[in-house]
Amino acid sequence: MFILRDILLPLQDHFSKTTLGRERASLFVYTILSILVPFTSSMTSNLWRCLDTLFGFEIKNKRFYTFMASSTLPWAGLWKTIWELIPSPETDRRAMLPHEIPGLLSP
Repeated sequence: MFILRDILLPLQDHFSKTTLGRERASLFVYTILSILVPFTSSMTSNLWRCLDTLFGFEIKNKRFYTFMASSTLPWAGLWKTIWELIPSPETDRRAMLPHEIPGLLSP
């Protein structure tokens, strides 16, 4: 089973098929991997270093920070896909949500 591939590849489908869109899709997936790999803390500067050191993803500092702050990431589709990747998110017709994430259910 290639669980990371099975989870991360569908997320790339939400980005456009242009050259820039494919680059952003790849950067998005590698950023998620940088968070998951116990290389360092998930501070943005460390994620940028991890992309280069572990994955050889060379990207200029300014371009990475612009990507991270982008208001055009396709979050609606990404969240929908992530939710659909959860095998059985319901029990007794109620959605199961992690209670450990502070602010998850805050207004």
